[in-house]
Amino acid sequence: MASVTFKNNPITLVGEEVKVGDQAPNFTVLANDLSEVKASDFDGSVRIISVVPSIDTGVCDAQTRRFNEDASKVAGVKVLTISVDLPFAQGRWCAANGLENVHTYSDHRDLSFGTAFGVVMKELRLLARAVFVIDSNNQVTYVEYVSEGTSHPDYLAAIEAAKAAK
Repeated sequence: MASVTFKNNPITLVGEEVKVGDQAPNFTVLANDLSEVKASDFDGSVRIISVVPSIDTGVCDAQTRRFNEDASKVAGVKVLTISVDLPFAQGRWCAANGLENVHTYSDHRDLSFGTAFGVVMKELRLLARAVFVIDSNNQVTYVEYVSEGTSHPDYLAAIEAAKAAK
């Protein structure tokens, strides 16, 4: 498993580590309207999955905004932001910030996404900061488990991977 810390404290990740070349695992999360969204709903599209511990924190806010801005410049790439925040809180955050290119999804119910992608922080019941790029054939083409949960991911590398996955 990837080795991560959160505020410099070692964290245990639960689930299966995903690697470049793997088929993207199945998962089910909730949209802001509480409807179920499955991994298969995105079949055939290139997507960046931006994983954040909580959308209401500084780095998570910045990460979500950055991918919203950068992805708008890459036609055909979908950005999914996934956290364990409640769908209502995610919806309020998106409305308050006017973001159109990012769709937020909640994994709070059963950690389906977090377990499938190996990002559940056992000690905190939050998701570890990570970025995954999935191509239109559901193959993982880019993985970053951010080593320190309060640090930013490599935005440029993820966007370049999404461009290459098209």
